[in-house]
Amino acid sequence: MNDTIIGIIKGMLSPSIMISACGLLLLGMNNKYSLVVNRIRILNNEFRELQEKDQERIDCILKQMPLLIDRMKLIRNAVWLYTIGIAMFIFSIFSLGIYLFYGKSLILTIISLVLFIIAILSVLVGIIFAAREVLLGFKIINIETKNIYSFKS
Repeated sequence: MNDTIIGIIKGMLSPSIMISACGLLLLGMNNKYSLVVNRIRILNNEFRELQEKDQERIDCILKQMPLLIDRMKLIRNAVWLYTIGIAMFIFSIFSLGIYLFYGKSLILTIISLVLFIIAILSVLVGIIFAAREVLLGFKIINIETKNIYSFKS
């Protein structure tokens, strides 16, 4: 009986650790989401206040806005995929529990494995979206600081 309980706990531990890892990824992405939303609001307010007083700054803001919206979409996609990954890890834990507790059948083995693989793939694709978001963020910073570098020349 003790060996059975230990086996169940061991079998469920890996997806549980992955849920924690995804939670950390989600926390970071939610922080980025908040920062980008805040940046959009600040630029929007600045745009309204300028009212064609500084055309160069208006042009800079207009270049950044679509990129910030694209950045938001990448963040949204990463968050969505991390969330799907967490859900699949949870389902895989349940299927592993059923597999280990009620009987070892081939169908439960396949279901558990497929759910775990879907979860891992979901997190992987989410990480790709997160990496693309970082690159886009760098591009936006280059637009913002372009005028600063021109003063040095």
